[in-house]
Order: sequence, then C-alpha cells, then structure tokens
Amino acid sequence: MNKNLCAMKPPMGWNSWNCYGASVNEEQLMGNAEYMAKHLKQYGWDYIVCDIQWSEPNAYSTAYNNFTELEMDEYSRLIPAVKRFPSAANGAGFKPIADKIHALGLKFGIHIMRGIPRQAVHRNTPIKGTDRTARQIASQFSVCPWNTDMYGIDCSKEGAQEYYNSIFELYASWDVDFIKVDDICNTEFNKANPYSAAAEIEAIRKAIDNCGRDMVLSLSPGPASLDKVDHMSENANMWRMTGDFWDEWDKLLSMFERCSKWYPHVKEGCWPDCDMLPLGKIALYDDGGRPTRFTKPEQVTVMTLWSVFRSPLIFGGELTANDDWTLSLITNKEVIDVNQNSHSAHPVLDGDEIKVWTCTSEKETCIAAVFNVSDEVKEYSLPLELFEMKSAKVHNLWTKDDLEADGSISLVIEPHGAVMLELS
Repeated sequence: MNKNLCAMKPPMGWNSWNCYGASVNEEQLMGNAEYMAKHLKQYGWDYIVCDIQWSEPNAYSTAYNNFTELEMDEYSRLIPAVKRFPSAANGAGFKPIADKIHALGLKFGIHIMRGIPRQAVHRNTPIKGTDRTARQIASQFSVCPWNTDMYGIDCSKEGAQEYYNSIFELYASWDVDFIKVDDICNTEFNKANPYSAAAEIEAIRKAIDNCGRDMVLSLSPGPASLDKVDHMSENANMWRMTGDFWDEWDKLLSMFERCSKWYPHVKEGCWPDCDMLPLGKIALYDDGGRPTRFTKPEQVTVMTLWSVFRSPLIFGGELTANDDWTLSLITNKEVIDVNQNSHSAHPVLDGDEIKVWTCTSEKETCIAAVFNVSDEVKEYSLPLELFEMKSAKVHNLWTKDDLEADGSISLVIEPHGAVMLELS
C-alpha cells in the first residue's frame, strides 16, 4: 500500500477543536457535516474530524480531567462515550456516524493519543490476538506532559505491534478515513530524548497498512523537527510545523519563518502542516463562543499563506455560524486551486515589512503572494523581475480585478494583509 495515494493533495476539512475543545458531541459533528455537504463540498472540503477526548463522558471546554474514567472495550481499546455519541451504543462505535458522513459524500476522521490507556494498564486488561496484557507493553516513563490518559508503548515488547494493529482494525471497522495522532511529533516536551516516539510512529504506519483501509495519518502537535523530515515523510501524510495555532498576530507572523524552512519538503502525500484555521466563530465552549480575533486582512493573509505554501486546510470554526465574509473566504475557487494544484512554492522576498512568495499554478502561470506584515497601510511597487518577467497580465485572485503591468505592479496593502496575483 502506498500511503501517499490517500493524500495526493493537501487534505481539506473541519476539526472540532477550535470551537468545541474536548467536548464535541454527535449533534455538533453532524451539524458541521451537513453544512459542509451543502455549502463546501463542491469546493473540495470533505473531512469531518472529531478531536480529542471522545471516549470521556464528562469532557468539557479545553480542560483535561486528570486520571478520569474513559470508555474502553475488553481489549484495552478506547471507544466513544455513549453519553456524547448516542449512536455508539451497544458496541457500534463510530460506525453509525461514519455511515451518515459518508452518505453526505464526505469523509470521517478521529483524534487519538499515542499509546495505551493508563486505566488499561492499571487493570491489566488483555491485548486482542495475543496472550499479552496492557501492563506488559506499556512504558511507564513515557507519558504526555499535558494529558493523563495514556502511557506510551514500548515497541520492543511482544504485543506492542499487535495492540496498534488491534486499534486500527477497530477504526477500519468504523470506516475511519483520517487519523490525527497526538503527543507524537513534538520535540520540545522531552528535550532529553527528542522525537522519542519514532518507534510508535512506525508501529502506527504498519498498523494502518495492515488494517485494509486507506487512512490519512496526521501527526501532532508541533513543532516538528526539520531533521526528522525523512522519517515523517516515510510514515505520515501530515505533520505539524507548529504548536497550537490560534488567532493571534504573533503566531501568524511566526508562520512565515516556519514555512520558509519547510517549503522544500512539500510533496504529494507529504504535507508540512501550519495547523487549523481559527476563523469564523470559535471557542463555543466559552460562554457561547466568539468571532476570530484576526482582522479581515489577517484572515486573507492566513488563507493566502496556507494556500501558496500548500498546507492542509482544516477549518476550526463552527461552520453553521459562518457569515457571508467567512464563507466567501473559504469558497474562493482560484485560491483553493493554488492550494490544491500548484507546485514549486518558495519565498522570493523576506523583508521586515513586505514578504513575497511565488509558485506555479496548474496552468503553469506564475502566482505571486504579497504580504504586508507591518502595522501600517503600505503602497508597494512589486517588481516583475522577481518572477523573471518584464511585463504581465495581472489577475487578482481575491478581488478578481485584472490589469496589465510593465516592469512593476502598484499595490496598496492593508496592515497585516495580503494580495494574491496570477501573472501571465
């Protein structure tokens, strides 16, 4: 099985974290799925991903209830909490939800933490298909610093691969299409032993390949280490270049540096990930939510940078609360086409106030993305020589304006804003 074939283009979809934290339920998942099918599927958006803590009956907000009780089957495998996902009753798991999402023409994904549940280890429950138990494969010193649910697995132990095989066999029976694995590619939490979960990444890859179902594999959180790119490319489809990305200008500004380091490693089936898009209405777990703090120009910058770099596009806001502006931002066919079908993206100008990226479109035309990262409106004359051109027909992908330019293009860019141009 060629793992790249299930993600030949950057995945596009929705994830529950930015709006529901750990507390998303079945009704909320399906509400977003129905909106996507009606308003976004035609533009390429097709993944619905249930994020962290779906096995915890009493999850709330972005908090983690330390050492809480999780729902688990007899083989040490976490299953959906029926209190939040009623259709999971009687051992059905996520299959009924996946069936409904597939019937809408969409795909279904889930978040998992690496390792094995601590409660399985403490109860010494069995591993399916072996005479091993949870206690025999757990690594007691491999723990997540921000979540108490799991122990890491010692992949040298008999039964370790069988455990990963068993959980992906379960996910395949639920018809899962996308797996986000957390606490697995960050190199900062464990400075004494960075990238210590490499063996678990390999075990997960083997388990996916053995389960009989194609699944996109996404590794979180970041920042991933650039010197591990070959290993991640061999085993995963997406990996986070950053920690959790939220609607703060400083986090967006820092993404330019990250993209400048990672762009040589963007290729079919292997997508360095700028993280989810905290746009629209988010944080619904907090007094009913709030609109993104990004200004409209900053939102254009997010979509422009993610698209020219070819990051996965995973929307984080409550889709059913989208206003006309937010909907227009994520249904611009020409911008999405750059994300999905362009190639050879790279920066050509990295100034303190103006940054310029370019790539080649599917039509083999030149795409220019120009960013004003200053706090003031900037009048900027974009030299065509940056793109080895003397004159050009210019099409603005955001405003749809057309003009002809000789030598340079005169631009007026809002603070923290961007323009995206097609030059031919």
